[in-house]
This record gives sequence, structure tokens and C-alpha cells, in this order.
Amino acid sequence: MKKDFKKWHDAKTEINKSSKRLFFHEREVWWCSIGVNVGFEQDGKGEYFARPVIVFKKFNNEVFWGIPLSTKIKTGRFYIPVEIGDGVPRVAIISQLRLIDGKRLYQKLGVIKVENYKSLIESIISLCKMP
Repeated sequence: MKKDFKKWHDAKTEINKSSKRLFFHEREVWWCSIGVNVGFEQDGKGEYFARPVIVFKKFNNEVFWGIPLSTKIKTGRFYIPVEIGDGVPRVAIISQLRLIDGKRLYQKLGVIKVENYKSLIESIISLCKMP
């Protein structure tokens, strides 16, 4: 699959110019323009180069750690099932956790349950403890 880095660069330039800031909180799931990325890094899709992400850790009103979601169900320690209440099976790809600017967010999808969030925390801590 050929990646259109030029089109993403133009879209990213427009996102960066924006002065809009949305209010976001931990456990929320948002459509996020994560873009076209290198190699095996998760890419966004469609007009906004977007995919759903969980706001995992909010640092301030501008940035947070986000975890991309996928409907391609995989198993293993890097994939944690999450439910946002719409009946669509998804996994959080914890190996793709990254710092994201809130300017990339554009539509809230839902909120994961506290139990799901605790499972994510435990999985990430366990991943950090790996040799």
C-alpha cells in the first residue's frame, strides 16, 4: 500500500494552524488525526487520516498519551480488548502508545469502562517491567 505523505503533510499543516482546543479527559475515546506514519506505526485512514484513540494519560489541556484502537482483533500482551458501548469489538494497541497534541482530536466516540482502564494500566505497567 502506497502512503501519501504529501497529502498528510498538508493536512497536518492545517491542524497545526488551528487554534481550536477540545476538552478531553482520561478514558475517553476520540477520533484523532494521527496521520500517515513510517513502517509499522499505526496510520490513520480517510479524509482526516484518523483512527480512534483512548486518552490514556492527560498531562494538561494540550497533550496526552494516546493509545490507538483497531477493529482488527489480535491477541497477545500488546492487544487489550476494549468496549466503548457501541457493540463493535476493538483492541487497544498498547505498544503504539504515544504523546498526542489535543489539536489532533475532532470527535468524541465514547468512554471506556473503569475496569477496561484498569486493565490497560496493568498491561502497560507489566510491559514496562519486561526485561
